[in-house]
Amino acid sequence: MSFDLGLAGQTVLITGGSKGIGLACAHGFAAAGCNLVLVSRDATALAAAADAVRGTAQVAVATHAADLGDAGAREKLAAAHPGIDILVNNAGAIPGGRVQDLSFERWSEAWALKVMGYIHLTMLYLPKMEARRAGVILNIIGMAGRSPRADYICGATGNASLIAFTEAVGGRSVDSGVRVLGLNPAATKTDRIQRLARTKAAAKFGDENRWEDTLADLPLGRAIDPSEVSDLAVFLTSQRAGYISGTVVDLDGGGRNRG
Repeated sequence: MSFDLGLAGQTVLITGGSKGIGLACAHGFAAAGCNLVLVSRDATALAAAADAVRGTAQVAVATHAADLGDAGAREKLAAAHPGIDILVNNAGAIPGGRVQDLSFERWSEAWALKVMGYIHLTMLYLPKMEARRAGVILNIIGMAGRSPRADYICGATGNASLIAFTEAVGGRSVDSGVRVLGLNPAATKTDRIQRLARTKAAAKFGDENRWEDTLADLPLGRAIDPSEVSDLAVFLTSQRAGYISGTVVDLDGGGRNRG
């Protein structure tokens, strides 16, 4: 029995697409035959990412350098690339720390990119998809929204709001033929997880160099590989998952239930 995901020829826009989970998703969607629009702040990193993807798959890869923490930049992105079949909201770099560790300005800056960025891009692309009665929006959020911690308060609160947003929008978007859903990865092997672990180690041990100690006792004895996030993202946006909307899938190896 063949397992055709039915994605070949579709156009996927991935924010935060130059590295980490975003770049892994780019490779995953390209392998499924999708054309890509990769978005991030760094034009040089985007060009390198696009070349890497083109080297493994015969698909079109466009790039768009923009600071998606800025509403005007998000509007320009939607105007430049209106014909998107799948939107993967992935850009975000919310810092670790307790509520007393973060300034209001830093909190606002982080939410402008991830929380308001996801919401605004959904507002910009959902009507276009509803007009065609086809499309998928996948929000890559994070497990902190399910299991909030005081030492990641900004991210936990933002993620929780995006979970609620995704579930509410996706519960009704299907009336117009559009699926909106989410994915919550736990600790994933990216540069970002090391930065967060260093912040946590500094607060817990007074030594950021003990960051690996904060990742002890992970399920299966390891962090998630970005390709595992990508594999699930590709499946969830495919026709094989065509009845999934208004929900957020946890990818945490059961970690939430370990106590």
